[in-house]
Amino acid sequence: MSETDRNLFGDNVTNLSSRERREHLRMLEAMLFASAEPLTEAVMAERMPRGAEIASLLEDLQHVYASRGVNVVQVAGGWAFRTADDLAFLLSREAVEPRKLSRAALETLAIIAYHQPVTRAEIEEVRGVSTSKGTLDVLLETGWIRMRGRRRSPGRPVTYGTTPAFLDHFNLQAVDDLPGLDELKGAGLLEGTPPPGFRVPVPSDVDALGADEDPLEQAEDDADEGADEPDDHH
Repeated sequence: MSETDRNLFGDNVTNLSSRERREHLRMLEAMLFASAEPLTEAVMAERMPRGAEIASLLEDLQHVYASRGVNVVQVAGGWAFRTADDLAFLLSREAVEPRKLSRAALETLAIIAYHQPVTRAEIEEVRGVSTSKGTLDVLLETGWIRMRGRRRSPGRPVTYGTTPAFLDHFNLQAVDDLPGLDELKGAGLLEGTPPPGFRVPVPSDVDALGADEDPLEQAEDDADEGADEPDDHH
């Protein structure tokens, strides 16, 4: 290995005996660096030369960046560069102040994440209070939730689910990485003893529509839930 390669990849990278493999590492590094969102192994394999060992190359890159200011991590079902956790404080002044979500929006987001696919009426049933369309609009604007389809029930209400942007923002590999009952209790987010039969649902964000869901209408005016779903759910 040349001195240039050692400076670039370090001494802790394995299997760098061939020029071809070093070139594959450079290509993979460039793709991850340039991408605005996490890349799946399937996408990387499509762009890399035939025969490139994606999983092995990613493992090498993880070793390369393990002790650096940025790390190669798995997030939202893909791979991306992220600032090392212990250096996040350095970026606090440059970070854009995020718009704070209301309590209603946070509760609604949590219900959608755990119960998806879920309709507005079903969200209200879990919360015990009505949910304004404005709250859902705010969450749609963040890009953390999406309209999935329409429930096969009277009024054909829209069903909602989370997006890869939700996983990326909350640093989750998959939606089933959300905390379960014991973790929520350990974090102090559930006070007292839950009622008998209480459980935290096992979330799923599969893209395929469920048996009780139809595709969204294509017409623009049908995309507005307020036009199709009555406000009086109770």
